[in-house]
This record gives sequence, structure tokens and C-alpha cells, in this order.
Amino acid sequence: METSQDNPTQTSSSPVVAPASRPGGFRGDRPGGAGRPGPGPRRGRYFGGRGERPRKACRFCVEHKETLDYKDVALVRNFVTERGKILPSRISGTCARHQRRVRDAVKMARIMALLPFATA
Repeated sequence: METSQDNPTQTSSSPVVAPASRPGGFRGDRPGGAGRPGPGPRRGRYFGGRGERPRKACRFCVEHKETLDYKDVALVRNFVTERGKILPSRISGTCARHQRRVRDAVKMARIMALLPFATA
């Protein structure tokens, strides 16, 4: 007859517990609520009851201006920071089509030495 000392796989003192299916617990345990899936209420940049920020209109689409010339340094300089970086479209408000044209105009103006690549 086998005893618990003879068979080390059987232990009578601790019950067998199934491992947790997901580490971190159930989503209902989070502060968002018991029945709601996902994390708690959103608290970010544009959340909090103020609504979304209105989208900026593309200045080239509004003016129906199709060409963007790299030789127009005053216009191209508006899309470059003081450090020489090209402004992203979320800040400048340009649409994707015109942002690509701005990018090409800035790069061409840099090559022609009308704009600096960077400032020291």
C-alpha cells in the first residue's frame, strides 16, 4: 500500500487549483465598471466633456491653389519649424495631398539652398 510519502505527486494538504486563464484578472475588476469591457473612462487629451477640437481646413484646398512652388520661400517657410523640421499635417492643417507637395517643396528648397537643412 502506498502512502503519501511514497508517491510525491499526491499531496493531501493542498487542493488542486486550475491556473488562471488570463494574467491580470478580469476586465470587470477595473475602475471602468463591473459589466463594461475595457479600461475605465477615457481621460485623455480631447476627452472630458469638452468635445472634439474642430478640424483645420487645408489652406490650399480653401484657396483652390493647386501649385506649390519651392521658389516661394515665404510660403514654404510657414511649414518649417525654427529648427528646420517640416511641420506635421495635424499642426499645419494641410490635407494629405498638399502635405506631400509641401514636403517636396521644402526638400527642393533645401537642395537649392533657399532654406537651411537645420539650424545650429
